[in-house]
Amino acid sequence: MDGDDYKVRLDIFEGPLDLLLYLIKKDEVDIQDISIARITGQYLKYIETFRLLNIDLAAEFIVMAANLMYLKSRTLLPRSEQPPEEDAEEDDPRWELIRQLIEYKKFKDAAHFLAHREVEQEGRFALRPEKPEVDPTPPPLAEISIFDLIRAFQNVLKRFEESHDLGDIVDDRYTVADKIEMLLTRFVPGQAARFDSLFADAVTKAEVIVTFLAVLELMKMNQFVLRQTEVFGEIEIERRSQATHPVDYEITSDDSDDS
Repeated sequence: MDGDDYKVRLDIFEGPLDLLLYLIKKDEVDIQDISIARITGQYLKYIETFRLLNIDLAAEFIVMAANLMYLKSRTLLPRSEQPPEEDAEEDDPRWELIRQLIEYKKFKDAAHFLAHREVEQEGRFALRPEKPEVDPTPPPLAEISIFDLIRAFQNVLKRFEESHDLGDIVDDRYTVADKIEMLLTRFVPGQAARFDSLFADAVTKAEVIVTFLAVLELMKMNQFVLRQTEVFGEIEIERRSQATHPVDYEITSDDSDDS
């Protein structure tokens, strides 16, 4: 069993500009100082991971990949050999992409601000209500990107490949359904563990992939939730005390900082 045998039906609401902003934030660089070579390599690595997991991607992701490779090729050429660009006002081939990222981030920040204000207003009342009972349930955590989960999977897969001899042939013993059953058996409602601990006993690369696909399915079934204590920090997985209606995916974070 591998990624090609199992089709992941996962709606990714973020687009290629979201992924680029995520990568820029992770590297802690200013948008106007981005390295096209570096960000292209990181972006293509994400695309390859999505393909490895057989996750459907919108065409815009592939178009952006082609554009990044084109920009990378231009940055490697001497200025005297740059191809002519119609209506080009800047010598820097990165400029159009930088402009798109800056404008897109402005809209994201504005949307985040409006959403935050909406939540604030929901808690205000014209008349003083009766004192509500204290709810012991912690407040809902802020949503984070699917890209955080893919990054965590990439790290797990990299460590696995560095510590295992992939030349050894080991029979693949598990399907996604098997791993779903094993995870539901391993975690009682309310139990939590580090995300990377799920792969500690994996013996093949295929098993690592199947385990991750099982996690995605359990999230779609709303059986599990993922948390981070800080941006780009360690991810923790927890089985819900009581599952609600299924969702496409839900990833949450203790830190509500936005890109």
